[in-house]
Amino acid sequence: MVDTTTQIGAVTRTLRLTEVDGQPARAQSLTQTYPSPVDDVWEALTTSERIARWFLPIAGDLRPGGRYQLEGNAGGEVLECEPPSDGAARYRVTWEMMGAVSWLEVSLTADGDRTRVRMEHLARVGDVPDGMWETYGPGATGVGWDGGLLGLSLHLGAVDGSLAPQEAQAWAATDEGHAFYRAAADAWGRAHEASGVDRATAQAAADETYRFYTGTA
Repeated sequence: MVDTTTQIGAVTRTLRLTEVDGQPARAQSLTQTYPSPVDDVWEALTTSERIARWFLPIAGDLRPGGRYQLEGNAGGEVLECEPPSDGAARYRVTWEMMGAVSWLEVSLTADGDRTRVRMEHLARVGDVPDGMWETYGPGATGVGWDGGLLGLSLHLGAVDGSLAPQEAQAWAATDEGHAFYRAAADAWGRAHEASGVDRATAQAAADETYRFYTGTA
């Protein structure tokens, strides 16, 4: 059993409009606090061996200027890397997938023996495939990041349960998986609405996102 209810409630999700080089862009962020010191969380987020234990196998050079590749997923370049110092750390990478480039920034802030992690995914509006945003809204990528944070939470002991990365696809088809993806899609629907979209549009996108991640009709 995985405590999906606690996990969904532990994440703060936001969506905002911004610009990249004068072009319209959307920034999606997820923030969660973990019961581990900043050095341990940093290691979990930046070393190949630890990343594979909660997310996906990763290959490449994880130093600034190096390139990485997640197995069966995105790759990109490490743009910045600032290890923990005075209770803070951050890194920024390109996120290259489906022929488009977006940007991922992850920042860590120590809170006693706990660590707050903020992840922001920035993508130019024009780089999103035609119809994708209109159909799924922010849940298309946001729910995927929710799945990643669930893996990190289980790895760091922030929530109860066990779910290996290689089990995630099959788990999505279970009742427990359905409940998680329904709640994550609805949470992004609320963030979508908070950004200024009407409720019906946001809910329709959340429904389509849930169907996509669970393969349900």
